[in-house]
Amino acid sequence: MIPVVQGSEFDERAFFRALGQSGARVLLIGRRALIALGIPVDSATARGRGRYVLENDDHVDVVVARAQSTKDGEVVAFDDVWARRRIESYDEGTTIAVPSVADLIRTKRWAMRQKDIADIQLLEGLRELEGDSR
Repeated sequence: MIPVVQGSEFDERAFFRALGQSGARVLLIGRRALIALGIPVDSATARGRGRYVLENDDHVDVVVARAQSTKDGEVVAFDDVWARRRIESYDEGTTIAVPSVADLIRTKRWAMRQKDIADIQLLEGLRELEGDSR
């Protein structure tokens, strides 16, 4: 009989709290960032160029580029996005830094997959609700 191996339960709150306490400049992007902004989407794993993966029981994509171009050639620079970041509450005592809605749209334009286009439409709606004309 083959033994059943189960991975450990991922503690997202502890992960975000540890990142926040580390002093590292970290931005949450992708579908998980949309969820943090209150947009109800299915959280899928993002993969693509310019990323590497930390993987054990859990999968975390890490983008390390200081700047990356969108499909239409716009350069998205980390320092600029960091300067415009939003701080969202994950829970009491834990916060998450996410790009502004306009910058999150730019990051979704890196790959322009079908799900990115759908996410951009949702983000455009949020931007209109918030009155952000950028």
